[in-house]
Amino acid sequence: MPTYDYECSQCGHKWEEFQSITAKPLRKCPECGKLKAKRVIGAGGGIIFKGSGFYQTDYRSSSYKKDAAADSKAQTPSSDSKSSGDSSASSKSGASDS
Repeated sequence: MPTYDYECSQCGHKWEEFQSITAKPLRKCPECGKLKAKRVIGAGGGIIFKGSGFYQTDYRSSSYKKDAAADSKAQTPSSDSKSSGDSSASSKSGASDS
């Protein structure tokens, strides 16, 4: 059951009510007793995560995790050799251009 925010237009009193979704909105203000209460849009209850950390990838499927691990292993050695080869190739081409 959700918690709804209410405000009285007569006295300005604000409060929350824990009600069923199918329940009719309250009309009577508990502070002044007038029938001027209206349901207002509230911020809602935020999600609170407790612990060392939560990440989007924490709940990935096992096949995704295996593929990602394989990709990172495959890219690590070849990217090191490419980066060292690229720098020497660029310095050679730069020397011949000038």
